[in-house]
Amino acid sequence: MKNIKYKILLLSDLKNNPDTIIKTTANLAKAIGGNIDLLHVKKPVDIVESDNQLSSMRTISRDYLKSKGHIDSIIKSVDSAINISYGLTYGNVKREIEEHINKTNPDIIVLGKKKFSTLKVGGDKLTNFIIKTYKGIVLITSNDYVLGYNENLSLGVFNGFEQSSIEDISKKLVSLTKKPIKSFKIEKAEAALAKQKDNLTPKNTVEYIFEPNDQAVNNISSYMLKNKIDLLCINRDKINSKGIKTDFGNIDLNNIMKKVNVSLLLTG
Repeated sequence: MKNIKYKILLLSDLKNNPDTIIKTTANLAKAIGGNIDLLHVKKPVDIVESDNQLSSMRTISRDYLKSKGHIDSIIKSVDSAINISYGLTYGNVKREIEEHINKTNPDIIVLGKKKFSTLKVGGDKLTNFIIKTYKGIVLITSNDYVLGYNENLSLGVFNGFEQSSIEDISKKLVSLTKKPIKSFKIEKAEAALAKQKDNLTPKNTVEYIFEPNDQAVNNISSYMLKNKIDLLCINRDKINSKGIKTDFGNIDLNNIMKKVNVSLLLTG
């Protein structure tokens, strides 16, 4: 049987520690067996300052060579065994990314967190645009920490992520680690206690229950830092336009991305 090579699309604006993000993506490729396709899109209006067509073309040409050199230097810092291709393009960010996704049909999209993804599309930042338009797996990487891929990988799950229903890619990550899965839930104490009595907690899982209040996300972030979580998994079936659905209302996904300083895996 031929080994499946997953297609990983990395969207980068080459800002805010791009070497950290590409190394995380390379580790993901090693863990699941994948090839990386890096796409860098720029709006011409952000580069061109003159209305003269010839001058504009020269400016874009210089920027292209500079960006290409930057990407080449970053790729050289990554394990040469990883297959990394890349594309540089100038145009409408939304359209270029959408066309590339439709053309290449990636299995997973990787991008940096908010401070990394500063490009805006019609008022939406790149992260929100991808979450809205792409229904597959999305990895939102930490800008500060490289995600490992060995048995010491510490995985957390948020609000009812069922191991029995996750995709093959996620299962591969789960199978890598020998550490218990940390489950973080926002739930009333009495409801959590009833589930524990009914033995509904999956094996090899440690649960942390947080009362639903304004400090819930802050408390989760503190516990994750204390427990040195590397990756937080979130079930996309529970994400809507207002955030992550819980029994007590919606939790703002942007707030989690802002306050939880680990990589996030949104399932397909």
